[in-house]
Amino acid sequence: MNTSESRWYHWDGADLILAVHLQPRARQDEIVGAHGDRLKIRITAPPVDGKANAHLIRFLAATCGVATSAVELLAGTSGRDKRVRIRAPRQLPPPLPPQPNP
Repeated sequence: MNTSESRWYHWDGADLILAVHLQPRARQDEIVGAHGDRLKIRITAPPVDGKANAHLIRFLAATCGVATSAVELLAGTSGRDKRVRIRAPRQLPPPLPPQPNP
């Protein structure tokens, strides 16, 4: 794992912790890639009444092959910079290398 990657994700046992920079009101939902010390994600939902957070959770759940209940917003409920826990992801977001063996 290189230094820039280690800033925006780490493993906590089988759980993946992501540092995300969210861009709401995008044309499409997509993972853009590293954005400084965060993973930039674009979503179509507006940042109103928690819609962007709910949409991010659904998007990450679908991307990682888990239920929405396995994705938890740890920090950043009202800003663009967020920390997210994904419990035991079945698939990894595209820029992520496989989980290292313990």
